[in-house]
Amino acid sequence: MLAMSYRASVLQAHCLWWASLNAQFVARDKQSHHIDADVCIVGGGFTGLWTALALLEAEPDMKVVILEAEAAGYGASGRNGGWASALFPIEDAAIAKTYGHDLAVSLRRQLEAEIDRIIDFTEAEGISADITKGGTITLARNEAQAKRLREGVQAAQALGIDQDLIWLGAEEASARAAGEGVLGGTFTPHCAAIHPAKLVRGLADAVERRGGQIFERSAVTEIQEANGDEPASVFCGRGAVRAKVVVRATEAWTATLAELDREIVPIYSLVIATEPLADSVFKEIGLADRETFADARNLIIYGQRTADNRLVFGGRGAPYHFGSKVSEKFDLDKGVFTALEEALRDLFPQLPKRMRITHKWGGALAVSRDWMPSVGFDAARGMAWSGGYVGDGVVLSSLAARSLADLILGAETERTALPFVGHHHPRWEPEPLRYLGVNATRIAAERMDRAEEKGRRARLSSLVMRLVGRAGHTLTP
Repeated sequence: MLAMSYRASVLQAHCLWWASLNAQFVARDKQSHHIDADVCIVGGGFTGLWTALALLEAEPDMKVVILEAEAAGYGASGRNGGWASALFPIEDAAIAKTYGHDLAVSLRRQLEAEIDRIIDFTEAEGISADITKGGTITLARNEAQAKRLREGVQAAQALGIDQDLIWLGAEEASARAAGEGVLGGTFTPHCAAIHPAKLVRGLADAVERRGGQIFERSAVTEIQEANGDEPASVFCGRGAVRAKVVVRATEAWTATLAELDREIVPIYSLVIATEPLADSVFKEIGLADRETFADARNLIIYGQRTADNRLVFGGRGAPYHFGSKVSEKFDLDKGVFTALEEALRDLFPQLPKRMRITHKWGGALAVSRDWMPSVGFDAARGMAWSGGYVGDGVVLSSLAARSLADLILGAETERTALPFVGHHHPRWEPEPLRYLGVNATRIAAERMDRAEEKGRRARLSSLVMRLVGRAGHTLTP
């Protein structure tokens, strides 16, 4: 074991989750020699780790190797907002229309059950991830937001898919989260607040306890598909892994791989964390059950109350970078951090005036052109993949990984029938169309929010979002 890499140490300096890990961080060995394996997984985040665990649970003698460029959980898995939710990037109604009502119901029920499965797994493994299943409260703070939320509840009730999503009046909503100007809100019990870095690092330890090998600081430079009797190969530095199956679990970093730059776009989401707050503050603002919280604006925000009484609050607004570029410097955008603190204080004006923001960080998430995640396995090529979660990956990655493990093992299950299995989404447009389109949608969402705050409708911005993005949604999930 060696000291952590430079990039991981920088992340630990900025990100609350990494700064508050229970144990002293040490890096695992680099991959520096030739290995033969049954399965080689590229990427040590939630997808890669859950896939390894599912495979090793089914076949304990399977040789599974994970290659991670930095440290397990270094990407979005270890630095997200900490929502373990049943959210899916595409609405239930759209899933039902395209894939049928039964599959939409199956997807919803499996996502809901996956939250409890993750909680049970952490308890069984002794992973202390600060998990509290308090649900999600989404506030309506102007008439446009209230209309969207009510219509969402009505649609859910009409479909008969999500009966647990309910509308709360102003008094009931404020009792859960006493935001400024609350007109009402929705509540779902299907979300838990978590400490994502504790969870993902705990999963890595669980993989190793089951015999899986994890190499950190081992950036992959090339992946060669299987060719006839010759298995697939993965190269990194001085080492290489030959495997019957290679799993690409690279999420936002997929865009950095050769010939995959148009597979997804990496969208940045930034987060701030406050100092620990007194119990008296939460008596004013609520969140007594550690509900995760948001409001219904177009440019999404999200927050949680941590186990040590901080507020972690994040949102979109950072620009998309030309050529789908991913860089650590994009994690730290002072303008977005300032906007996040202003949005948090606007939402909860009861917060102490001298409240300190102790941590500021960010990271990239992956968005496919049609917003649909994709899980697949091509046995002839020896290639498998999972990703494109659009920021909903904490729970979805677990379900997707178990679907992928079933495919690799040749098992037909309820999970392999899910809509995202075998899905091939269209590629993103070439530059500069991609750059112009994604950023135009972000700007349109911001303008729509400003107009709605004033009781107006930004018709041109709405049109831009529908033409460039996905109707009814933004490209800033």
